[in-house]
Amino acid sequence: MALVVASPQPVLADLIPASRLRNALLVLAGTAFLIIAGQITVPLWWTPVPLSLATFAVLLSGAALGPSRALCSTGLYLAIGMAGAPIFANQASGWSFASFGYIVGYIPAAVAVGALARRRGDRTVLATVVTATIGSLLVYACGLPWLCYKLDVGLTRGLELGVWPFIAGDAIKAAAAALLLPAAWQVVDRVSED
Repeated sequence: MALVVASPQPVLADLIPASRLRNALLVLAGTAFLIIAGQITVPLWWTPVPLSLATFAVLLSGAALGPSRALCSTGLYLAIGMAGAPIFANQASGWSFASFGYIVGYIPAAVAVGALARRRGDRTVLATVVTATIGSLLVYACGLPWLCYKLDVGLTRGLELGVWPFIAGDAIKAAAAALLLPAAWQVVDRVSED
């Protein structure tokens, strides 16, 4: 039995005429979007992890940019913040804070979401919810171990501090992405038919 893999499809950014300048500007725009979204935070008094829109930006930019540009965009974000620029949530920078692992998780999340978008994972509501869920899980997979290490807590306490409080927010972000991305593709399809 052969495994059939769908051929790569365009992502939203591919609809802009190709050039090196386009790719550079898209990467920079994705990084800027992540910086801005990361500053929109709601502090939760019982956890050192802020609730922010950064994960939402990762989901949208990953799907819109595709895996390569998303890797560059989130990698640039990480590099700028680690170099000392106060661009992480709550104007944090560097790497020695409890929520840093989640920021590292933005990279595999954005790449995975971009790769799934290349396989039409952003074209329907259901596919986008699945894509967004996978992206969110990758952020948790990187963030939770770092949180546990930095706070010297076990898995149960780590889940209480770094996962359970964010599930509802991530579900809302996935739902929003599931409305926005397929709607964008519907507009693209209508315009291309005209």
